[in-house]
Amino acid sequence: MTELHVVATIPVKPEHVEAMRGPLTQLAEATRQESGCVAYDLYESAAAPGVFVTVERWTDQDALDAHMRTPHVAAAFAAAGDALAGEVAIHPLSPVEG
Repeated sequence: MTELHVVATIPVKPEHVEAMRGPLTQLAEATRQESGCVAYDLYESAAAPGVFVTVERWTDQDALDAHMRTPHVAAAFAAAGDALAGEVAIHPLSPVEG
């Protein structure tokens, strides 16, 4: 079975960055407890301050789909409200064969 790798970007308005750190940290902590989660790391972009980035590994697509339906994902989106500076972009990754 091949793991699913995902990168997500979460752009936050400058005035809401500090307020979003808590909900995003809570999201990461809860996500790491999910059975299909292999790894889930939260970063803030050094090149684009206020853009949070998750680097994720899942056992498979079903695990990612289940994650998107969890209460902690819903809570993070609810906490974001008007704090987002754009769309959350979720990028499942495909390896490039060389």
